[in-house]
Amino acid sequence: MSTAATNQASTTTKRDPVFDELDFPSDPNNLYTQTVATMLEAADHIDIRHRVKIILAQPKNEIMVHFPVRMDDGHHRLFKGYRVQHNNACGPYKGGIRFHEDVHLDDVKALAFLMTMKCSLVRVPYGGGKGGIKCNPRELSPGELERVSRRFMSAISTMIGPDYDIPAPDVGTNAQVMAWFADTYMMSQESGNSNDGLRVVTGKPVQMGGSLGREKATGQGVVDVLVEMLPEEGIPVEGMRVSVLGFGNVGSWAARILQDLGAKVVATMDHTGAIRNDEGLDCHALAEHCVKTGGVKGFGASTGSGGSTAKGAEAISTEDFYRTPVDVFIPGALEQMIKEEQAAMLDCKVVAEAANAPTTPAGDRLLSERGIEVLPAILCNAGGVTVSYFEWVQNKQCMYWDEERVDRELNRHMVMAARRTMLARSRYQTNMRLASYIAALEHIANVYEVRGIFP
Repeated sequence: MSTAATNQASTTTKRDPVFDELDFPSDPNNLYTQTVATMLEAADHIDIRHRVKIILAQPKNEIMVHFPVRMDDGHHRLFKGYRVQHNNACGPYKGGIRFHEDVHLDDVKALAFLMTMKCSLVRVPYGGGKGGIKCNPRELSPGELERVSRRFMSAISTMIGPDYDIPAPDVGTNAQVMAWFADTYMMSQESGNSNDGLRVVTGKPVQMGGSLGREKATGQGVVDVLVEMLPEEGIPVEGMRVSVLGFGNVGSWAARILQDLGAKVVATMDHTGAIRNDEGLDCHALAEHCVKTGGVKGFGASTGSGGSTAKGAEAISTEDFYRTPVDVFIPGALEQMIKEEQAAMLDCKVVAEAANAPTTPAGDRLLSERGIEVLPAILCNAGGVTVSYFEWVQNKQCMYWDEERVDRELNRHMVMAARRTMLARSRYQTNMRLASYIAALEHIANVYEVRGIFP
């Protein structure tokens, strides 16, 4: 963010007294400060006791571990890992583990906080947690990745549990990593109850207790929200134009499902490049291309040059990607990617936040000023944790649901969360982001009212 934008952020956003009470840093660009600020602003619209605000403003537990891993060349490398347990008033801690070179404590805290809000909004009986390892998984061999995964699980195994804290996949991790996590946890426990061990993580391979529909769940949830909320925006799903930032698990599944519903995904961009086809990309073929090559770059490219491609996908610049005219823009990559610069370029009617906190406060304000509706992340990307809950329930009951039941139950949770958000927006005359936080906070506040504060 530029100096001018930083100054604008600091002067436009009033600092809540809770920040001073808890000695928060004054940096307006800190992701954790931003997410808590949104919660406190939402809390001001409803009657929430001060004690709930300060409890939610800080995680209950912040865990940091350092662990050595033998690399393929024989030397040992020291890795840093985190597990933040934000709140468990509504149920066990729940949240993903990411492997990424930019993982650091404040971002993990923010993501754990968002999980608390997300679980409350969709009414699954979990609290928020998050974790990560500071590493680049693309630079690790399969053997190194397994050893890093198992060593990290060993380091935190006494601080998690199937009824206490349940990790899941996130950026840079997948079902295979979850299988290594579960196996390592089971080997470290004395009870010998393998079913308990399976429940310690979700997002596992189906062969190892995973749920059908879990891989596509976050993308499916994004689509369920869009189908429910777009009619209010006057946008029919069939024939609408969509662009997707990030074509990993979330973005690719959202794109494929929307294409199957008749939408046109006309542009996408990831860490390898950006492509566009105004007639609509073949998202199923593109997903296969990304698995083989690691990104969207070169999709459908002929042996020729000049950016033209045999399948009609044209390589474009980053600016051209953001300026592509669409009805719906879906940021499905990392946090804080839609700053003022990107918000000024976007040519869309709706932003559906498939990633966690993809829009900065300054970017969010500019989108609002431009009349662009933002469907918030704690609503749009709650599908993953919802189906993780279904997986946990299936493991607990020693039974498995068919995919139709998973999709049906997911749709019910997402539609009800969308309706809670729209009701809060209408009742309190606020934007969609604050409305989603209000709907989540009302539930958490009710839980604390019943439970009280020990002792």
